[in-house]
Amino acid sequence: MKFVCFQSFGLQLIFILFSGIVEGRKHHLTLTKDVRRYFTVSTFGFLKGGKLDVQVNELSFVPPNFETKFGFTLIRTNSDSVTPYLENHQDTCLLLDDSSRDDTSINIVSFILDLGKQIINVNCSQMFSTLIIERDQRWNPASETSTRKRRNIGEVTSDSYLLARRKREDKKSQNTLFNKTKDELPSTSTNLKSEAETAEKNTLNNVCSTVQNLPVNKTGNVYSFQFSVVIGDDKHKGLYSLYFHNCANYGKHMEKTMVNLTMTIKEENQGTYLSAGEMPLPHMYFGLSVVFFSVGCFWIYVIRKKKDEAFKIHYLMGLLVFLKSFSLLFHGINFYFIAREGFHIEAWAVLFYITHLLKGALLFITLVLIGTGWAFIKHILSDKEKKIFIIVIPLQFLANVAEIIMEESEEGEAQHTTWREVFILVDLLCCGAILFPVVWSIRHLQEASQTDGKAAMNLEKLKLFRHFYIMIVCYIYFTRIIVYLLKITVPFQYEWLNEFFRETATLGFFVLTGYNFRPTTKNPYFRLSQDDPELEMEEVITQTGLTEGISKSVRSRDPEKECKVSQREISHEFD
Repeated sequence: MKFVCFQSFGLQLIFILFSGIVEGRKHHLTLTKDVRRYFTVSTFGFLKGGKLDVQVNELSFVPPNFETKFGFTLIRTNSDSVTPYLENHQDTCLLLDDSSRDDTSINIVSFILDLGKQIINVNCSQMFSTLIIERDQRWNPASETSTRKRRNIGEVTSDSYLLARRKREDKKSQNTLFNKTKDELPSTSTNLKSEAETAEKNTLNNVCSTVQNLPVNKTGNVYSFQFSVVIGDDKHKGLYSLYFHNCANYGKHMEKTMVNLTMTIKEENQGTYLSAGEMPLPHMYFGLSVVFFSVGCFWIYVIRKKKDEAFKIHYLMGLLVFLKSFSLLFHGINFYFIAREGFHIEAWAVLFYITHLLKGALLFITLVLIGTGWAFIKHILSDKEKKIFIIVIPLQFLANVAEIIMEESEEGEAQHTTWREVFILVDLLCCGAILFPVVWSIRHLQEASQTDGKAAMNLEKLKLFRHFYIMIVCYIYFTRIIVYLLKITVPFQYEWLNEFFRETATLGFFVLTGYNFRPTTKNPYFRLSQDDPELEMEEVITQTGLTEGISKSVRSRDPEKECKVSQREISHEFD
């Protein structure tokens, strides 16, 4: 009953999280009374032809401060690592630093809000002198809503997806009709040529070195503006991070300037809304889902073939593999819709988060049960082993919830950073906690091998437990540390490799664990000692998983005692 209530609470929490869902790579950020000096708005890998569109619908300050500087910086890096230039300017506002203009090693563009003149001053480094900066003349801030309307589950259905698809097809047909009309009217070729030359001329006029300022709309004390950055050259492709800066809060001021901000960010590469390092992820997740599903089917075949030697934990291991397969499948579907539409469909996202929660909880439950030797060498958990479950399961649930909130919150929100720190801390605690049962089992087998007469069998079990301990340590070290180091060192377009290595390491860990603890009588777990010197021993009737725990007591026969008993009976025969 408690488990059902706990599971129901988890599902309710997932639905609550989706009341404020994020639309993939079409970001909507709303901040109220934010006092941070600077924060990351978004990070995205752009290739040639990519475009960043930023629309600030509402920007206000409390109290109004017309002398300080507010604005954005766009910084390019080659990998997802810490920006050295930003780290060296922790005590000074980056918008006030003019040295970046002459530094040839810095790739940065600053958009500084001038409240008095109501313009945006654009400053770019030498490396970004030919970066294209545009402004959409059709943008009307009055048409933008002041606050974003939150969507509930079910609003984005297959009908809305078909409507979006129909719009794309209509747009494609209009382009085809335009091209056909252009071919049928050769007299207009001169006009088209002149229009192309005009567009090229305008593009040259929009490069960063020639753009001095952008207009700002003001309504009372609320400001709004819009700008776009186009990656028109191969030398400009890279991983771009957009930061917001509040220069009023640098220094030791007693009164902090609070910022109210509502903005929309759209990031896209040619034909996709995925970052350059995320483009292979949908196909990769689909392929790995098939691999895990095949491994699960093979595991079921092994269990059915060795049904008499299979225990309950073997079925839990099979369920874990299938949950992992479906989790990867739904994850791939999410990325597929993000690539096409810029946002994911809530129904598929809910399915992914449910399977992700169940998979995470079942993984740690299975590891703890194997580490304690449950169903293999004993059928009852000790009190301290039960306490491990009481600690690990809630922590793992909290870690999964933190990961979901990180996925569903914007990178610029304060809670995103908080929950990321919570996730890292709780995940490391869970990984450390599951090692205790394995250590306890190893210590118990070491003591047993020195005290009783089953030294050979206990040493073989001890060797298996030590291998399992090494496997867990390597798995945790690789998926938590090595993969992170890989992420911050590889070029931005190869960021998908960290996910690939994490999932392949998980697959290898599952396969090795299944091989070592497979249902077979040759496993050291199931092997019994045949030469027990005790007079009375407990003999297992069968080694099958169907009748685990059934035993009987058999009294060993001693020929000398039987002879003495016979003589005693003869001596009293005629009494």
